[in-house]
Amino acid sequence: MQHRVVWGVALAFASACRPELADRPVPGDLQPSAFTADLDPSLPPPLTPDDGAAWVQAHYVKEEVRIPMRDGATLFTAIYRPRDPDREVPILLTRTPYRASPYGPDAHRDALGPSRTLMERGYVFVYQDVRGCFQSEGEFVNMRPHRPTKRGPEIDESSDTYDTIEWLVHHVAGHNGRVGMWGISYPGFYAAAGMIDAHPALVAVSPQAPIADWYFDDFHHHGAFFLPHAFNFFSGFGRPRKGLVSEWGPRFDHGTPDGYAWFLGLGALRNANEHHLHHEIPFWDELAAHPDYDEFWRERNLLPHLRNVAPAVMTVGGWFDAEDLYGPLQIYRAIEAQDPDAFNVLVMGPWSHGGWARTAGDHLGNADFEGEHSAWYQQHVEAVFFQHYLEGDGSTPPSLPEATVFETGRNRWRSFDAWPPAGRPRTLWLGSGHRLLGEAPAERRAFDEFVSDPARPVPYTEEVAIGMTKEYMTDDQRFAARRPDVLTWVGNPLTEPLTLAGPLTADLWVSTSEADADWVVKVIDVFPEDAPDHPHLARGKHMGGYQMMVRSEVIRGRYRDGYDAPKPFAAGKPTRVRLPLQDVLHTWEPGHRVMIQIQSTWFPLVDRNPQRWVDNVFEARDEDFVKATHRVWRDTEHASRLEAVVIPTPIEH
Repeated sequence: MQHRVVWGVALAFASACRPELADRPVPGDLQPSAFTADLDPSLPPPLTPDDGAAWVQAHYVKEEVRIPMRDGATLFTAIYRPRDPDREVPILLTRTPYRASPYGPDAHRDALGPSRTLMERGYVFVYQDVRGCFQSEGEFVNMRPHRPTKRGPEIDESSDTYDTIEWLVHHVAGHNGRVGMWGISYPGFYAAAGMIDAHPALVAVSPQAPIADWYFDDFHHHGAFFLPHAFNFFSGFGRPRKGLVSEWGPRFDHGTPDGYAWFLGLGALRNANEHHLHHEIPFWDELAAHPDYDEFWRERNLLPHLRNVAPAVMTVGGWFDAEDLYGPLQIYRAIEAQDPDAFNVLVMGPWSHGGWARTAGDHLGNADFEGEHSAWYQQHVEAVFFQHYLEGDGSTPPSLPEATVFETGRNRWRSFDAWPPAGRPRTLWLGSGHRLLGEAPAERRAFDEFVSDPARPVPYTEEVAIGMTKEYMTDDQRFAARRPDVLTWVGNPLTEPLTLAGPLTADLWVSTSEADADWVVKVIDVFPEDAPDHPHLARGKHMGGYQMMVRSEVIRGRYRDGYDAPKPFAAGKPTRVRLPLQDVLHTWEPGHRVMIQIQSTWFPLVDRNPQRWVDNVFEARDEDFVKATHRVWRDTEHASRLEAVVIPTPIEH
């Protein structure tokens, strides 16, 4: 929502110069008047790629301080102030568990802030090691639970943010009394946590690819465990720190680039500790002890605490974010539901994890997006948001849409006054002959089946990679469709565009010969056979017949009736499993076809389900992994389908 314009009343804010606004061209159906920003011509010339740290040192003064928290711990903080300010400027803060480096008063970052556009505004930029990380004192806790009723010296990430800002506004010279906050990925979580019980000087926050609820975000997807992502991350990041440190510890050495072979050779999950981690990673042990969505995970869910959010919020995510697609969508929704008067807008672009700050945004893997969308976002969305609240008087909301969303397939930006937008419900039914139908099936008893063998799981990519690739969400799915343990249903070539917007839900009827099974659903755009190639394609890749994965998700079947209530399947009995997929905004063009693929393994992206019942998959033994015959039912009584919402496809000019 964009109703409320809130300024901190506890501080007397100094006036700031307001930038002159000028119309800018924008792609897609967005009106030019929606995004206006201009850069002050008195600021330094643009930074060139080769002189980053030298440019920063020439234009900024760096200071390193230790800021005391209410419990006595001090947090390392690097402060960059413009050398020759011609006005009072705002403070832009990021808090990170990934190092506020480089350390030392004469060592400078090669860039400041979320973009060059904002760096050249000449703000005060502040980087802080969060509690217990690198040069900051205290104990680090992953996704530290929020304490809504703190007393005395009790702390959480909200209070650490408050205490940091309180120190900054009283000790940093030359600021205008306004503070903004941003962060990507884990720092995005700290940005979101900081806007709860916010300091009155904190007026604008942009959580970007934020973690919201780790059970559903990075490491568990509906109970299925994202194995290489978790193992590779925690084998390094999860090692306890010994005193204050400045460097990362050594990375885990797999001894091979072939993740499929390495993780298959690992065997059951219990072998990770027995052969490699040796119980030296505390959070891995906590993962293993809490496979269900219990109190351990519930208290690490930030979403219920996003109430009475005073700062303006712009949440940013990428449609192809392999790590944190859940977080931005859910943080935006939580604020909309729990604080409808807040200024709260959403941006979703054609990006991988953090791609809006790290890539041109012109392509990812096989997918071409026809333009460098990151620079457009930085200049006409991100800078507009921060400049408005940090430099303007905040008396009116900025001219930003409620939702600025990139439409894949058509490759254009669109604006909406609500997300998800209103539309017409559309159901696609799984039919006979591997056809996708527009009406419910008429068969009395019908199913398709396959044998799932944990010893030969379906790979999640045809690339050779030791971890989760950022490109897997655009991988050509033909390699999977050719497997006998992957079922496919495909519609007829479309005669007019089809645009799906918002959440997708796979409503399945399934059965298994064993007691447990994972269900992977992929929604795919099948290109015509004569589709032309584009310049970004790797050798041997072709767009003719390309099966572009638009959205995919997995559920561990035992959690079909609740993530805190695992339940075995009755062998052979058709059972309903509803799988929410993440949102989309995608158009299938005329001549394209809609495809749905369903499988049970997705390796090593997702750990293997033993399929034989075990109470805790992390404690399964190698002998518990067995073959099983799985069925997907598609008859009148058990009609499996995809539920979606169709919106009009504007005519392109």
